[in-house]
Amino acid sequence: MQLSIEWLPAQGDPAQLFVLLHGWGETGHAMAPLAQALREQFPQAALLAPDAPQPSETRRPGRQWYGIQDLNEQTWPQRVSSALQDLAPWIRVQQQRLGVPPAATALAGFSQGAILSLALVTRQHDIAGRVLAFGGRFVSPPDMAPPETTIHLFHGEDDKVILVSGTREGLDQLVALQVDATADVAEGIGHELHPVLIDCALHRLKSHIPLRTWQAALGSR
Repeated sequence: MQLSIEWLPAQGDPAQLFVLLHGWGETGHAMAPLAQALREQFPQAALLAPDAPQPSETRRPGRQWYGIQDLNEQTWPQRVSSALQDLAPWIRVQQQRLGVPPAATALAGFSQGAILSLALVTRQHDIAGRVLAFGGRFVSPPDMAPPETTIHLFHGEDDKVILVSGTREGLDQLVALQVDATADVAEGIGHELHPVLIDCALHRLKSHIPLRTWQAALGSR
């Protein structure tokens, strides 16, 4: 996959890795506002925004992680699974190349990118320590909890492409599995990587203490 954005620390090795996954019909450049916000707050992080491997079926010159023609609830899970076959090993190669372990890796996706991020960490529990999912949802309810991953969900209340109910249902599913998860919903915002949601993500990254950290601290008393 071609990288639209590859921002590395000005000096020294990366302490963290953010992999930014764009939405349907876009390229990695669409994640630049989020990348810039993360760069300002985490200057020692590596920021990668790849272009999806497939050309968009209808929006040129955009890209897609999977096709949307004839997409329905029955075909959706398989298309996501197929996309992960290329994405998962690519992420592991980048972790090795940059010397950043999975625990210090965050997947941040919008729309299709969020859908892939959520699917990936509930299937491969050792690939990332955090997920920032903007305007996405689970294609099918997760049945296993990623024990080492914190999942942050962000959604616009007025999203007409992927309804906010998907985020609310996803949070309920994650809580039932005892996954460390949060959800932020912003009024008056549609299907977009809005600055308000980016600010919510920065707040979560800087202030949220993972549940596993609390449990470890309580268990050590």
